Order: sequence, then structure tokens, then C-alpha cells
Amino acid sequence: MSTQGGNAVETVLRKLLLPVGALTGVVVVSGFFFPWIVGSVVSGQGWLVVSLLFFISALTYLSLLPLDTDAVEAESDPSSGAPYLLRVRRFSVRETLRQFLSRQDPVIFGVPVLVFAAFFLLQLFAPSATGGAVSTVQRVILTRFDWLFLGAIFLAVAYCLFLLVGPWGEIRLGGPEAEPSYTYPTYFGLFFAAGIAAGIVFWGPAEALFHYQSPPPLVDAAPESSGAVVGALSYSLFHWGFSAWSAYLVIGLPIAYFTYQHGVPLRVSAILTPFLGPDNLDGYWGKLVDVLAIFATIGGIATSIAFVGEQFMLGINFQWGVTQGGLGPVLFVAGLSVIYVVSAQSGVQRGIRRLTAVNVALFGLFAALLFAVGPRAFVIDHGAAAVTQYATTFVSRSFHAGSEWATSWTVWNWSWWFSWAPFAGLFLAALSKGRRVRTVVLTAVVSTSLATVVWFLLMGGTALAFQESGRADVLASIASYGGSEAVAGFPVFAALPFSQLLMFLFLALIVVFIVTSADTSTLVVSILATERELSPTTGSIVFWGVLQAAVAISVLVVGGGEALQAVAVLTGGPFAVIALVALLGLTRTFLREEGGHDSLLAKLRSRTGESELKAPSEVLREDD
Repeated sequence: MSTQGGNAVETVLRKLLLPVGALTGVVVVSGFFFPWIVGSVVSGQGWLVVSLLFFISALTYLSLLPLDTDAVEAESDPSSGAPYLLRVRRFSVRETLRQFLSRQDPVIFGVPVLVFAAFFLLQLFAPSATGGAVSTVQRVILTRFDWLFLGAIFLAVAYCLFLLVGPWGEIRLGGPEAEPSYTYPTYFGLFFAAGIAAGIVFWGPAEALFHYQSPPPLVDAAPESSGAVVGALSYSLFHWGFSAWSAYLVIGLPIAYFTYQHGVPLRVSAILTPFLGPDNLDGYWGKLVDVLAIFATIGGIATSIAFVGEQFMLGINFQWGVTQGGLGPVLFVAGLSVIYVVSAQSGVQRGIRRLTAVNVALFGLFAALLFAVGPRAFVIDHGAAAVTQYATTFVSRSFHAGSEWATSWTVWNWSWWFSWAPFAGLFLAALSKGRRVRTVVLTAVVSTSLATVVWFLLMGGTALAFQESGRADVLASIASYGGSEAVAGFPVFAALPFSQLLMFLFLALIVVFIVTSADTSTLVVSILATERELSPTTGSIVFWGVLQAAVAISVLVVGGGEALQAVAVLTGGPFAVIALVALLGLTRTFLREEGGHDSLLAKLRSRTGESELKAPSEVLREDD
């Protein structure tokens, strides 16, 4: 039996990585749990280097483990659907360079590269003017077009609800005989890990605290009072729950439908099929959509990498009291890039799937441990009240606009989620062949939202409990670190039992969450930039992965992280419009082509036998 990943280079790398991972793992674990053993040997930037070597060697080794041909048969079979669409062509070094240059779409490849180069040149030579201009444009768009973002998100939620209960939920992507390419746990894990990134660990302990410190306009409570706790928690659920995830679905489902039912290439521009036709997606409008998707993806991922790099550095500082200087974040980003580039080039079946499994396992373990040792009664009581308030105030909060708070929090969040929607939506589409539309909605919106809600209740509830009781002054810690929300979790863990274990798991989650988004985004961008009907090569994967790392490092070195994030967020505006256009086109197509399906209510009636019950008069006539 042959294997994928059994070549000589990968074999040598695995042999080198295994002892490095084992040795650095011993040092890192000793540093966390037995600091007196290695504290005098490893100090300063040494802790960062050792930690990075541990994560790089362990996660890269896992990505490079070979896979037998039975497991990758679907990946090499064009008829199997999603794995084929996500496959990576591997060549020799010389052939890789030649194939990379020959397979790139010159427009979709060239425009984003030139835009990023121009942005950082402007940021380097005119940082104040660049940042000011971007901030002004962002403020104008988010203020004057707040109705667009609020309306698009609410419509997305309503559309998802209709798909859950309506007849179109019965549509099977790929046709009635299509089979899913992944087991359900893998399907859920791949999408959840890719779509949430490290935002869940970055904002989990922090957002509710900010709403507690400065209650939103619709929360009638004094700042930092017990009455503000439930409102603070419920607003964090609102910003990270069903509304947020629905933005991915309304982009991803049209891509999936037109890819599998109409045979168009797997591209974000596939959503324009009802308007342009399958044969005209290579035109100006199709390329514009794909270029915007690449720009939004790289801008969003790169700024996220830079920000979680800051969070990881603060964790190292909080744990060992060392300052990394300007070199530390650069080393961190470089280390991350090694992991996610190797993971992306190894393919979905190897690196991406395995790192996702590690991610989900760590996520579940950390949540269970936090619930076990944290303030359970506080979290349960206030969490139940927050969920109730979230449900009862959903509509009013969905349309609350006009205040500075709504613009800087709710509208900004919706724009950010829409800016990530092309990358997450395309990945959802690639994974969803063989799934019914109802299952796709349940997975991409309901299951992911429930997992996110549980996390924010645990993390936000624990942080609020400690802040209110005085057990840990988290807001003071944030202030002492220059107002950075990245530090919010660490004083919480320090006040809990098993604090060292929690800190270790949290730092691991920071790394794995951003890697599982960055490897997917690298693969997605490589697909978009490659000419249609062709698969991305290893060279393409490496190029776009390195470009993402270069953008993140430029943010750290040159500055402009806030400006780049603002530019990425601005792409949420076009994609909010594109989402509405996509839903219009999808609805027209469903009405024209997808009649005869049963609604959820009709299926329930059929299963319970209600459709077979007869009226009393009919029964009496039969008795006669």
C-alpha cells in the first residue's frame, strides 16, 4: 500500500522534528509546572524560542505524518467532490516554480500583491496621513451605511431560519446520490476551527468586561454594577452568536450550490452564476469579487496573526516576567508561518484535518477544566439569564443604530464577520458536498454558535465573577498593559486552581486556533489566485502563506495594524451587498429549479403518521 507523504524529504524532516519536539516539550512543561528546575537555565527570549520550537516541531510533525492511499483516495478522485477541489499539486522544486508562475491568474494574483505593497509603502512614508484617511473612510462607511450591515445580518439570520424549516432544506448538494466527503465531527471541526480563528481566545475573556465597564445603550445598568453583568454577557453572545455565523452561510451556501449543482469552478465569484451565467464568471465582475475576497482574507488573517502574537507575548511576559522586545513578535509570526504553510501544503486530509482535531480537543479540554475549577454557580445563573436576555432582545439589538457605541461595536463586528465570509464561506462550500442544505445550516450556524456561546459564557462569566468579587482585578491588569484586551485572560487563570495548566492550554489554543485558520486561508487564497479548473501548486501555497506572514510582520515592524484591520473591515461593506445579491440569485434559482421538496413540518408529520389519520366522518363510513 502506498502512502501520501512518504517521500524522502518529509521522512528526514519527521526524524528531525520528533526529538526536537520531545526535548523542547520537556523544557516547556518543566518551565510551567516546575519553574525552579529550568528557570536559571532558560530566561528572556529563550522561553519564546523554546516555546516556538515546541509548537513548530510538534504540529509540523503531525502535519507531515503519512496517510495511506485508502484515506486519500477521495482527494485524488475528481468525482469525489470537495477533497479534490482542495487538493494541492506537488512537483519538484524546479517544476514547482514553473507551475506556480504558469498557473496564476495575472489579475487576481497581481492586484492584491500590488495593493498590499502600496499600502505598506504609504504606511512607511506617511503613517499619520494613511491611518487618518483609513479611519475617516471607515467611520463614514460604518456610520452612514450602518443600516446595510444591520439589515444584511438580520436578513441572513431570517434566511437561515427559513432554510432550517422550509422545503429547500431538503436539497442535497451534489445531487440525490451524492455522499458526504467527511464524517460529521470532522466536517464540524474543520469549519469551526477555520471560521472562528483566534478571536475566540482573544475576545472570550475580554468583551463582556468592556460591556460591564461601559454598559451598552440598551443595557439599563450602572457601570461596573451587578446589574450590568447579565447585559454584558448577553451582548458578547449577540456579537459572536447566530448573527455572526450566518454571514458565513449566506456566502458559502450559494457557492456550494452553484459549484455542485451547476458545475462552476470553486470560487467566491460562483455566487454570481444566476446573473452572469456559468460561462461568464471570468469577466470583470467575477474577477473583482475574487480579488476582494483575497484582499479581505489576507488582511483579516494577517492582522489576526499580529494581534494574537501580541497576546502570546503578553502571556510569556505574564508567566515569566520577561519582555521580548521588537524581535519577539517577529519570531512568533515566523514560527506560525512554518506551521500553517506546511499544514496547508500537506492538504486537508493530513495537516489541516489533524490540527483541527488537536484544536477541537484542546478547546473541549480547556472548557471542561475551566467549568470544573471556575465559579460554576455564577456562570450557570448569570449565563442562563444572559441567554434569556439574548433571545428576548435579539430583534431590538439587531436594529439598534445611531449611537457611537452601536457603530464601534455592533456595526464594526458585522462588517468584520462579512469581511471573513468569502474565505470561510468558500471553505464551507468545499466541505459540504453530499450534505443537505438543512445540515449545512445546522452545522455552519447553529452548532458553531452554540459552541461559541458556551465558550463566551465560561470565559466571560468567569472574568466577570472575579472582577465583581474582587478576586482578580482584570480591568486594572488591562489598564496596566496600556488598555490591551489581549491580557484579560491571564489574571483570571492566575486566580484559579491549576492555573499553570490553564495558562499552558490557553497559550496552546492561541497558537492552534490561528494556525487552523491561517492554513485554511492560505489554501483558499491559493485556489482563488490559480487559474480556473487548475489546482494550486506547492509553490502557490508557499507564496501566499509567506505573503500573509510578511503582511503580519510588516504590521508589527512598520505599524499600521489598526489601519490594515480597518481596510480589511471595509471589505465587509461590498460583501454585505454581495451577500444580498447572492441570496437573491439563490432564491430565484431555488424557485425555478428546486420544487417538490418537503418542509421540516411536513417531514415530521409524515414520520409521526399524522398524514395518514382520517377524519371522523371517514372512519364512521368505513365502520358502516
